[in-house]
Amino acid sequence: MSGSSAEPPTGARAFLEVGRIEKPHGVRGDVIVRLTTNRVERLAPGAVLHTPTGTLEVVASKSHHDRYLVTFAGVKGREGADELRGYSLWAPPLDDPDELWVHDLIGAEVVDAGGVHRGKVVEVLANPASDLLELDTGALVPVRFVTGVVARERVDVDVPDGLFELA
Repeated sequence: MSGSSAEPPTGARAFLEVGRIEKPHGVRGDVIVRLTTNRVERLAPGAVLHTPTGTLEVVASKSHHDRYLVTFAGVKGREGADELRGYSLWAPPLDDPDELWVHDLIGAEVVDAGGVHRGKVVEVLANPASDLLELDTGALVPVRFVTGVVARERVDVDVPDGLFELA
């Protein structure tokens, strides 16, 4: 039986998806995990991750190409690891005031330096030069122009003249 849920576990709506179990690795119960976050401490020994069927505690992990080889407590053998295939891994948000979090930006109203409301954030797009806030108006605002955030309510930006006229 393989997992295939991209939904948070029941009662865990405040959780964030932090990774996905791709497949078993070897015969002892280890799995390959692809993180969907840049916070590798999510796979530190002792970390507890949630799945739609319960929790998993990380015993050990190490980088494995662009993914991670992870051992979870209680997962025995290849069969046990194969039962976790495809499961999304969820965890509560981290409290780090120096970071911008996507979940804090989505749905927030963007206000420019002149106090003009420019739209709501509908998505954060990865971009090599600077991640972009996509607004419901179609405007794209580089994250580097964000000057302040009130989580899920307001994003203050100071953008170059004419940026909003491009949308």
